[in-house]
Amino acid sequence: MKSAKTIRSSIVITVAMLGGLAGGAAAQITGDIVATTRGNLVIRPIDHATFVMAWSGQTIYVDPVGGGDRFARLPAPDLILVTDIHGDHLNAETLSAIVTPETVIVAPAAVAEQLPASLMGQTTTLANSQTRTFNDVGVEGVPMYNLTEDRLRFHDKGRGNGYVVTVGATRVYIAGDTEDIPEMRALRNIHVAFVPMNLPYTMTEEQAASGVNAFNPEVVYPYHFQGSDVEKFKALVEAGGGDTEVRLGDWYGLR
Repeated sequence: MKSAKTIRSSIVITVAMLGGLAGGAAAQITGDIVATTRGNLVIRPIDHATFVMAWSGQTIYVDPVGGGDRFARLPAPDLILVTDIHGDHLNAETLSAIVTPETVIVAPAAVAEQLPASLMGQTTTLANSQTRTFNDVGVEGVPMYNLTEDRLRFHDKGRGNGYVVTVGATRVYIAGDTEDIPEMRALRNIHVAFVPMNLPYTMTEEQAASGVNAFNPEVVYPYHFQGSDVEKFKALVEAGGGDTEVRLGDWYGLR
């Protein structure tokens, strides 16, 4: 049996700056809270596929795009995870604007090949199934790709990374751009998941819900869902017989 839900929305935690911050020595991150064995994990949606997590004094950016100003009021990133080469996941100008000398960028090889030389020294290349640890944050590259014939051209298997991030004993699955692939359906012991749905690039609400019901995370956030019906997705997950809580964050309100 799963433990009681540990997420609470709209809680503010002050995160001290580790690597530099425009405008001050600390910043507030508002978002949902997940209790871990080593303090709270704060989750802050930004836009589409971009979000920020804070844990144990560290700040993790996922697919930061949209320019440096978007992140000016947030702590500078200690760790940046980039999933794929498309412009809604990778923007070298944004990365250059937000990194500090201490920031580590984690990316698949296809992404690393597109980064400027100024960022290469801070970039760790991670392939599917490889695992590294960065300041007690575990990062595993997992597959993300298309299965449906008319979508195969968008995401080749092995090019991009989803990620399983481990903080304390809490496992966070970041799906990236994928359909409900066997590797996703086989996941176990996932506490928080971020799952996309939009056509033609990823999957339908039905596919996303089916995949989620297969691996049954404690909490799932639909993200990267522009044009999709997240209420339909939520209803399908809830009808699936598991005990996953669907959280509908504000992914498109911050422009």
